[in-house]
Amino acid sequence: MKLKQLAPIMIAAGLVIPLAGHAADETDKDRGSAKVWVHDSVITAKVKTQLAANKPTSLAKLHVDTTSSGAVRLTGSAVTVADSQRAESIAKTVEGVTSVDNRIKVNGDK
Repeated sequence: MKLKQLAPIMIAAGLVIPLAGHAADETDKDRGSAKVWVHDSVITAKVKTQLAANKPTSLAKLHVDTTSSGAVRLTGSAVTVADSQRAESIAKTVEGVTSVDNRIKVNGDK
């Protein structure tokens, strides 16, 4: 009887354990502690707040990611090159940002 109960548990464990190793996102390798993650989140929130305050309607589809060292990556799309550059310059003025990697794709004037 015990063997019948143990078999499903062993099968489930065999399936779950390999998945746990792949659960961590590659971009989060530098976030080893809660303190680092909170620091990253604060910088990301500050950048997003500054971008929103400047009302960039053509920058509505921007994504901001921050590493533990304060490096910010901007991705998404913009209508003009000027909008993309404006987003980059806004991000550079935020306290705690050490560098900005602007990967915003410009879709062209509409």
